[in-house]
Amino acid sequence: MLAGGATARTGNLRVSARDRSAFSSVDNLLLADRIMTLEEVRGQDAVPESTARMQGAGKALHELLLSAQRQGCLTAGVYESAKVLNIDPDNVTFCVLAADEEDEGDIALQIHFTLIQAFCCENDIDIVRVGDVQRLAAIVGAGGDEAGAPGDLHCILISNPNEDAWKDPALEKLNLFCEESRSVNDWVPSITLPE
Repeated sequence: MLAGGATARTGNLRVSARDRSAFSSVDNLLLADRIMTLEEVRGQDAVPESTARMQGAGKALHELLLSAQRQGCLTAGVYESAKVLNIDPDNVTFCVLAADEEDEGDIALQIHFTLIQAFCCENDIDIVRVGDVQRLAAIVGAGGDEAGAPGDLHCILISNPNEDAWKDPALEKLNLFCEESRSVNDWVPSITLPE
């Protein structure tokens, strides 16, 4: 029996609002052991990130990028993507944000990423992060400058090629991957592209 008449059971604590005020500091310490942080809760509920799951998502993204490029429904570049999102967000089906390690310190790029992420989440557009812009350039074959640097691939949008819903198996795999990631509070999952 705890102070104030509250009873404790194994793994279960019943406390009335009236009795809470009567708890001593020792009783509060006992309750503190039962409070978990968000990180602890996420750690318990999280599905272990299997290598096969991540490789499957990377392969699906590779296939989707190639398919979207063939269909002519790929938009590359932060500013170009922002224009498309502003004009026709209902037609956008997927978003890829890409940044190398040196881009992580680019404040302007990070602000753009934050705004694009918020817009995509608000409009139910699945979104992922990729940490290798060079690999992304190799996949989509983006033209760059004379020095061989790729064009702006920090944001890539995949749109529907026509008014009918686009049924691509790779897109469906990535939609499922994003849904599973959101279920464990990973709103913008990272994907590693295959070599």
